[in-house]
Amino acid sequence: MNAFTSANAPNFQAGKEMSQSVPSGQQAETADVIVVGAGPAGSAAAYHLANAGLDVLLLEKTAFPREKVCGDGLTPRGTKQLINMGLDISEEAGWIRNYGLRIQGAGHQLQLDWPDLSSHPNYGLTRNRMDFDDMLARQAVKAGARLRERTNVGAPILDERGHIVGVTAKPVDDNGRRAGADVEFRAPLVMAADGNSSRLSIAMGLHKRDDRPMGVAVRTYFTSPRTNDDYLESWLELWADDPKQPGGKVLLPGYGWIFGMGDGTVNVGLGILNTSDAFGKVDYADLLKQWLKVTPDEWQFRDEYQTIPIRGAALPMGFNRQPHYTRGLMLLGDAGGMVNPFNGEGIPYAMESGSFAAEVAAQALRRQPNQRERALSAYPKALKQEYGGYYTLGRIFVKLIGNPEVMRLCTKYGLPRTTLMKFTLKLLANLTDPRDGDVMDKIINGLTKLAPAA
Repeated sequence: MNAFTSANAPNFQAGKEMSQSVPSGQQAETADVIVVGAGPAGSAAAYHLANAGLDVLLLEKTAFPREKVCGDGLTPRGTKQLINMGLDISEEAGWIRNYGLRIQGAGHQLQLDWPDLSSHPNYGLTRNRMDFDDMLARQAVKAGARLRERTNVGAPILDERGHIVGVTAKPVDDNGRRAGADVEFRAPLVMAADGNSSRLSIAMGLHKRDDRPMGVAVRTYFTSPRTNDDYLESWLELWADDPKQPGGKVLLPGYGWIFGMGDGTVNVGLGILNTSDAFGKVDYADLLKQWLKVTPDEWQFRDEYQTIPIRGAALPMGFNRQPHYTRGLMLLGDAGGMVNPFNGEGIPYAMESGSFAAEVAAQALRRQPNQRERALSAYPKALKQEYGGYYTLGRIFVKLIGNPEVMRLCTKYGLPRTTLMKFTLKLLANLTDPRDGDVMDKIINGLTKLAPAA
């Protein structure tokens, strides 16, 4: 018997519902926790919840394996979360290691190793999201979570207090078309891990904040001899041929990346922030094509070597949807706007939020129902303590680099200074030791503690 069906569970049937009723003869499926979305945040939460002995329903609107845009390259912060989930991250299991970041800009190239820390591994990993998300979801299932694929969650079910106590969903086929009657899932706690758009959050009245940074990223793959490069590569300047001046070059908005997948292909893409004047006014796929035209022919970043179309995704940053807990609903990962404003990285923070949420939920659900709210309020507090000050610094950083002149000066005078760039790498990747770190770690940790968490 799970906690939901125990004598302590509230009588949800008496509550007011914002959904259709269960079809005649069909019984709602129940659990201790419902997790909506089986991306990195949802699967990490489901894994840790199941390991804590809770009955977990993990609802995913598509079927695995399925493609997701961006996120193939992980820094050591993301690697740590995979280790915490007990995944086999060996080369034999198909993972490709990367050992640092190569930075290109202002005619300079600087290659930096990931810092050697006690709190994180000194390497990152590369894995296609087609495999990556599938493996995380299956790991959650191995731990005991119940995965329901092709289950497109619609409306929340509310009780008389306005607390969410379940969701309705429609079964769908591989094309996203309805494949049956609506079904209900019920639990005393629901986690929204349904990405940037987060229909569930919106249905609960939680909308994005316009005062937080937002990014857009586009990417594609090419067969390329650079496939076995064991460093991620970041381009701080993107140049293209100037159509108005033959032989001239023009600086494009945004930043770029290149990293090898180890399977004969390379992930190439660019990102742009809403602090740029060009945000929302340009064709991002066309920008990517313009930049790639001027890359060396031997890299093969040309149409004939492209393996899939250019695809894009939004990057919700700096806690752009809050509160992260309200009325029985916890927001995880992109649903809570947890992408790092400094570098656009989202997977580590998604998985960490899933771990935080699971720990809080395990404590809360082992209390009497009327005592759970105090325990659940620890979740947004934990997020702000962990990321709040850092994200505040990130929002300042985003505003500064949105000025092309500031970015030009930083690139021109910063890149030649290796010590400064090592500090910058630690700051941008959020890689420091909390207690026994070096001077750089102490400065970064001190700054994040001084910055207000909002």
